[in-house]
Amino acid sequence: MAEKQAEAPLDSAKPISRNEEAQHAATDEKQMSLIQAIKLYPKAVGWSVVLSSALIMEGYDLALTGKWSVPANWQSALSNGARAGEVIGLFINGFVSERYGYRKTLIGALISMIAFIFILFFAPNVQTLVVGEVFCGIPWGMFQTLTTQYASEVSPVQLRPILTTFVNMCWVMGQFIAAGVNRGCVTRNDEWAYRIPFALQWMWPVPIMVGVFLAPESPWWHVRRGDREGARAALLRLTSPERDTNFNVDETIAMIEHTNELEKKVKEGTKWSDLFKGADFRRTEIVCFAWIAQTICGTNIMGYFAFFMQRAGMPTIQSFNMSMISLALGLIGTIGSWFLMQKLGRRTIHFSGGCMLFTTLLIVGFCSLSRTTAANWAIGGILILFVFIYDFTIGPITYTIVSEMSSTRLKAKTIVLARALYNISNIVVNVLTNYQLGEANWNWGAKTAFFWAGTCGIVVLWTFFRLPEGSGRTYGELDVLFEQGVSARKFKSTEVDAYAHDIVAARASDAAR
Repeated sequence: MAEKQAEAPLDSAKPISRNEEAQHAATDEKQMSLIQAIKLYPKAVGWSVVLSSALIMEGYDLALTGKWSVPANWQSALSNGARAGEVIGLFINGFVSERYGYRKTLIGALISMIAFIFILFFAPNVQTLVVGEVFCGIPWGMFQTLTTQYASEVSPVQLRPILTTFVNMCWVMGQFIAAGVNRGCVTRNDEWAYRIPFALQWMWPVPIMVGVFLAPESPWWHVRRGDREGARAALLRLTSPERDTNFNVDETIAMIEHTNELEKKVKEGTKWSDLFKGADFRRTEIVCFAWIAQTICGTNIMGYFAFFMQRAGMPTIQSFNMSMISLALGLIGTIGSWFLMQKLGRRTIHFSGGCMLFTTLLIVGFCSLSRTTAANWAIGGILILFVFIYDFTIGPITYTIVSEMSSTRLKAKTIVLARALYNISNIVVNVLTNYQLGEANWNWGAKTAFFWAGTCGIVVLWTFFRLPEGSGRTYGELDVLFEQGVSARKFKSTEVDAYAHDIVAARASDAAR
């Protein structure tokens, strides 16, 4: 007995492998409560909020676009010009951020934003405004993906849905501010009616730039570049280890390295063509359609709330007031989604939201069959409900889905491609909606809701059959589930061990040979 007792300390002192470190970190992260995650990662929350605030500018300007007294074709050119610029910015980001990191890329985008605002402010005519929108769209496109990528990589499993959906909240905040500015300038009849709103955009870039300069880089980006010490330093700046005695920075780095090596083992390379190979093809489809779903579930008619209110006889200023109320409810809905995601999974929220939006659109369509003023009032009220449902479900949850479903090594390219397709679909939807609602064109009015109810029904069917549940899963576990080809409806119930083999050690052994 004495001999066995003497041997015990030797066994307990045996060093654990890198694989065991990774597994231990993953287990601790999954068992962490939301409060524990906030206490351990308060700095990550703050830095993510700083970077995500860049999206306020995009939501602000896009809500200004097309509100002035210009022909319908130029209204489309203004909004679609910005979308076209965003597509260019997205693909620039896909190449630049992987090489220089999220911080440097975002700082460069903010500097260019300051310069491009001059085009909008001093534009002498609508043609120059269109050019300005295209150029401003380039940094906006870079903001769209950088913020989501950063939020998803600096946060643990429990905080991931909150920080990624905060991106949607920033976009709604931008729209809300723009509605307030429009409300204040709507009575002006001079050139300052549009110059003042554009000039206010200069408020954002400099303070955000200072915050981004001080922020740490993503530890995942450092690991992908083989810089373990850089990843360690970044992770220490994102956490408060003294608040959690179980936290071990080296174990967390080992988990990131393990996930990175796992993805390298099952699919070599990070080229654009890899997005369409093997399990990554399925992941690309999910991320792309999840974002396109935002445009085809009927959200475009949300922007015409004031239009329907004015048709109901409401004065222009009051219609803007009601528009601000609907956006305020959108903000409340996004905050509410944070609590909803603690109880329900991504798949459940997306599916339920799609069903409710589908029903709401049908109600709007049937109300349009009556040409009374009361029907127009009802349509306006239902559209307020539509905004709330969207920003409570599909709107914010999409950002969590796109950040989780893409592999970490291909995350930048996957999100860039998906957002580019989203912007392209937005251009098509904008043009289509102008034709549907334009009195000189198809003049469908609120009957347009029937059309979007049909496309929203497609979203509901896709969600049921194709959208997996990523709630509570580490990136390593998601990699294994996709590689094994698990059905979307079985993702939640399937047990998986992402640490069955010491991939990091195997890689080191292969390299030694």
